[in-house]
Amino acid sequence: MKQKGLVFVLVAALALLALVACQGGVATTPISSATGAVATTATSGDTTASTPDVSAAEALAENGDIEEVSATTTDSAAAGGDAVAITLNGDSISADNPAVSISGSVATITAAGTYSLSGTLADGQIIVDTQDEAVVQLILNGVAITSTTSAPIAVMNAEEVALVLADGTINTLVDAASYVFPNPEEDEPNAALFSNADMTISGNGALNVAANYNDAISSDDGLVIAGGTIVVNAVDDGLRGKDYLAVQGGNITVTAGGDGLKADQEEDATLGYIAISGGVIQVTAQGDAIAAETDVIISDGQFTLVSGGGSNGQIAADASAKGIKGLVSVVIDGGTFAIDSADDALHSNADITINGGVFSIASGDDGIHADATLTINDGQIDVTTSYEGLESAVITINAGDVRVVASDDAINVAGGADSSGMMGGPGRGGPGGQQSGEAFTYTGTQYLYINGGTIVVYASGGDGIDVNGAIQMTDGVVVVHGPTNDGNGSLDYDGGFNISGGLLVAAGSAGMAQAPDASSTQNSLLVNFSSAQQAGTLVNIRNSAGQDVLTFAPATSYAALVYSSAALTTGETYAISLGGSDSGTASDGLYSGGSYTPGTEYGSLTVSSVVTTLGQSRGFR
Repeated sequence: MKQKGLVFVLVAALALLALVACQGGVATTPISSATGAVATTATSGDTTASTPDVSAAEALAENGDIEEVSATTTDSAAAGGDAVAITLNGDSISADNPAVSISGSVATITAAGTYSLSGTLADGQIIVDTQDEAVVQLILNGVAITSTTSAPIAVMNAEEVALVLADGTINTLVDAASYVFPNPEEDEPNAALFSNADMTISGNGALNVAANYNDAISSDDGLVIAGGTIVVNAVDDGLRGKDYLAVQGGNITVTAGGDGLKADQEEDATLGYIAISGGVIQVTAQGDAIAAETDVIISDGQFTLVSGGGSNGQIAADASAKGIKGLVSVVIDGGTFAIDSADDALHSNADITINGGVFSIASGDDGIHADATLTINDGQIDVTTSYEGLESAVITINAGDVRVVASDDAINVAGGADSSGMMGGPGRGGPGGQQSGEAFTYTGTQYLYINGGTIVVYASGGDGIDVNGAIQMTDGVVVVHGPTNDGNGSLDYDGGFNISGGLLVAAGSAGMAQAPDASSTQNSLLVNFSSAQQAGTLVNIRNSAGQDVLTFAPATSYAALVYSSAALTTGETYAISLGGSDSGTASDGLYSGGSYTPGTEYGSLTVSSVVTTLGQSRGFR
């Protein structure tokens, strides 16, 4: 079994536990497709944690192939060529070919081939019902089709279908609010543009779909969007490919009462995925904007996603209104993302891997949530609003630029399924169980690994970084603008914090103040001030030679400061000053490129151990 299949089984088990708790120049080209998580290992002390390190291409290779139906004679066919012309005449249809059977305002295509449709149909339907092992190509050459009883276009039987939007044309499909089914025991068709076969939509024309009954565009096999300007408005889902949904290009706008983009095959671990490699995608959905039963794999594209009414929206406790959801995995290599979600902006019941991309996230719940692992290898991630910013049982940050604003914990390492925010109350992190300076002895499985990147967090009502486990930091820059409540801390860990490199600056309340622990190989300072300092008050650390090693302006009031850097030298004496001014440039509160004019010297200390403390803790722990 591929690892993807194993992950699918594990996710299914977790879900169960959660419930308890060609013809005419048409060619078919197989394209290797979608997901899984190839695991690598990261070791901390004697504990080894498995984290996924997978690209979109590697993820695609784990799934079943995409059958893209290529239209290779579009120009000649659209011009009249070898295509069979089907003309829509308001309340009737005309065609001069035995493969097109006409009954009133319903035309049934019974043989594979290329068909060019044009005109207006006030109340009728185009049906495809073929037995050939060849492709049916439908060229929409400026059509407007309305049905008051069913789907305007229904592919009931076909090997594969290529639907081409002819250049420069506008095509419109409007279905009924209730359907009269040919077989009362079946509910097909169930979308305004429906297919029981693999279907590819391409071309440079436009397609507008008003779906009044259910979905707008749906395939019970695979659906590929290769081009076109597609605008759909659906009472339920916008675009659905049961086996897979692949978007390779085009300009897509979806308004949906259900999910925006969806793949929902539940019975095959290699299917039920969404793969997006390009295009401009705008989704406004009451449910999830993008939802896959298995994986969401994105290599490029421009995304504007709103789900559940946005970050200020209110949804039912059992509803899902996520921005991007892949139950088995989410893998993103690139793209630009503006996500405004009532629920998690990015979500997986297992693993999320971000290798690149630019993200602007506003969430009513978690910014990014993965039950098992969250790995950030690169990218620009800006979580402007969230309950908790990043959450997973194992979080690994290797590179990138991450900024998080959260009303509770900004970064939360916790095990189990998502139960934060509106899904179940405050985050699972409580007061940390280890005092600063104690040895790193954790042997559990919940970790925060920081190996690079720039991480800036703002936590107003919870912990800045809350790890129900251990932290290992080898490189990177971490800046924490922490809470003011003594029941929370800028850093809160249970199992230890080993730092061997990088820059750490954390300011916040003093009641739960923690610094990295004594197992570290890089020195740290913990300063507990006698009283809280106002937000924006500069704090400066200067060595005995008069050189500034830190000038920092916390965004919130603070009573404790944690600082760790390779600049801290054992045996050196450092002066701590408050107030004053700095002529340099501030970035996230850190000043550089200028000189500090001293304010009031608060005190001094000599680095005598891996963790050196000035001032007394308020003893909340």
